[in-house]
Amino acid sequence: MLDPSDLPMMTSATQKSVHQAELAAHLAGRLCHDLISPVSAIVSGLDLLEDPSAQDMREDAMGLIDQSARKLAVILSFARVAYGSSASAETFDPKDLETLARSIFGHARAELDWGVMSERLDKPAARALLNLAQLGVTALPMGGKARLTVDTAGGETVVTLEAVGARVRLRPEAMSGLRGELMTEGLPGQWVQPYYLHALVADAGGRLTCGLAEETITVAAHLPR
Repeated sequence: MLDPSDLPMMTSATQKSVHQAELAAHLAGRLCHDLISPVSAIVSGLDLLEDPSAQDMREDAMGLIDQSARKLAVILSFARVAYGSSASAETFDPKDLETLARSIFGHARAELDWGVMSERLDKPAARALLNLAQLGVTALPMGGKARLTVDTAGGETVVTLEAVGARVRLRPEAMSGLRGELMTEGLPGQWVQPYYLHALVADAGGRLTCGLAEETITVAAHLPR
């Protein structure tokens, strides 16, 4: 068992940062990876509809198109807030954030336990919350429970993910991203989302902490109020 350990906010004196263009390219690559499956399924469904020899599969094709289009809408709606500017909104209703978080768990084996009781969340806390939700999906590929909470204490807003499962894990490149380290080897798609979480928390003047124990991973974003 490992004791909880800080994942400190890196500065230019201790850690070379990723160039903004490079980070944008990695994020775009991650998003394209998430989008390619439902888009390809929609194209396959359309091909079936146009195939004269596959008219007996028309109902299956329509079902595939419907399911994939809904999944595509979920991914885009989530990414718009988690990664994008989400128009000019500066605060968010936790009920809307819960809907977005549950949408990505709807396509995962893990279960979401929503414990957020705040009335409104500012943009850094909202983005951190959704990115922690996605990290929970990543950490529980074989199922388990991801609990999300938001607490305020000592001038901080603390957004916490507690992922519990028999096979809970984060790949080494994901841990490097949470520490704000540059990508060296491994899967860029596994690294960039944790790195983005680290960057958005650091830009808000906050820090990340991580606790590792048997069957439990806890990651918390500490943000100034």
